[in-house]
Amino acid sequence: MTTKVAIVYHSGFGHTAVLADSLAQGVRDAGAEPVLLHIESLAQDMGPLVDAAGEADAIVFGAPTYMGDVSAPFKAFADASSKAFFTGAWKDKLAAGFTNSHSYAGDKLHALSSLSILAAQHGMNWINLGIPSPAVTAAERGPETLNRVGSFIGLSAQSDNASPEITPPAGDRETARLLGERVALAALRWSRGAQPALEQAA
Repeated sequence: MTTKVAIVYHSGFGHTAVLADSLAQGVRDAGAEPVLLHIESLAQDMGPLVDAAGEADAIVFGAPTYMGDVSAPFKAFADASSKAFFTGAWKDKLAAGFTNSHSYAGDKLHALSSLSILAAQHGMNWINLGIPSPAVTAAERGPETLNRVGSFIGLSAQSDNASPEITPPAGDRETARLLGERVALAALRWSRGAQPALEQAA
């Protein structure tokens, strides 16, 4: 059985989508299957996205930080996930999160906290970034630096007001890839551990 990692995300201008694609590559690099679930607008039916996410072994939540929290379309998805909450459909799955904004801070921690609380309400198990903050001065943190914003609970990326083809920079994209790889490896271990338990229960 293939281990699947769902990446549920909203991207207002394409920058968060770049991170979602990098996460998906990390999932592939770890030998699992990424399932990209794009939240396009407030008006769409979130039910199919909620159901598709529930079929994965792990779910990574992603949204830009707008006005200090996740974007409205992602919040609409989170509210719609009550369908899974009431049935326990996501309970004990693995979870992680990522966000992006123009500013280096921008209260991205608040957005990541919202994502982690969403996972906790579903009874999921949160996976942190697992990459230390750079051991260099702020002036030495170039575009290639991993975890250059210095986040721990999840991925925080920073994008300039420019095309998604050039921003967020390479360091943020690689940090996203590494998070995807980390979640996928954890999901693979989680799945292997669950199988003997299921066989014993049978």
